[in-house]
Amino acid sequence: MRHIKSRLAGKFDDEIRFIKGMISQPKTVGAIMPTSTRMANRMASIIDTGSGLPVLELGPGTGVITKAILARGVTPENLVSIEYSTSFVQHLRGKYPGVNFINGNAFDLKESLKDFQDQKFDCVISGIPLLNFPMHQRVSLIENLLDLMPAGRPIVQFSYSPMSPVIARPDIYKIEHFDFIVRNIPPAQIWHYKKVHG
Repeated sequence: MRHIKSRLAGKFDDEIRFIKGMISQPKTVGAIMPTSTRMANRMASIIDTGSGLPVLELGPGTGVITKAILARGVTPENLVSIEYSTSFVQHLRGKYPGVNFINGNAFDLKESLKDFQDQKFDCVISGIPLLNFPMHQRVSLIENLLDLMPAGRPIVQFSYSPMSPVIARPDIYKIEHFDFIVRNIPPAQIWHYKKVHG
């Protein structure tokens, strides 16, 4: 019983922290509630734990997707996670010790990943609210991220729109619809972006 109360208290704390973040930085928090466990698990399901490569996470927020990535078998030192909000980063470092949390801007990967130059990642799992940003920034982010992974490995992105949050560039990347998660508030689509050429 005490364990259940503790878990519920932690969930409530995360929701309060999330709402505070949404109020103070509305552009960087794109939802009304934290990501559901089901959606986080679906996003993490594509990780190839046998690749030997680290995973790059963008916009971990309160850490729901971070938890799913670690549960998938990724060791903390093999997870690099970029979060814009300083208060979220401070919270996450206490909650998931050993994970490489970077307080930075995902749209400035050169600066944010300066300690991981030339590092390749197995995949990218993104919780960034792309619809809050101009299309040219979204496209540029996808193209830059694809250069950080081996050919064929995906960027995993969720969105509350029924359409891909990033326009098609069939000469550069292909877009695949992966799943529709009804058990999320609001319901969300999961998209994969993969490089066309190696």
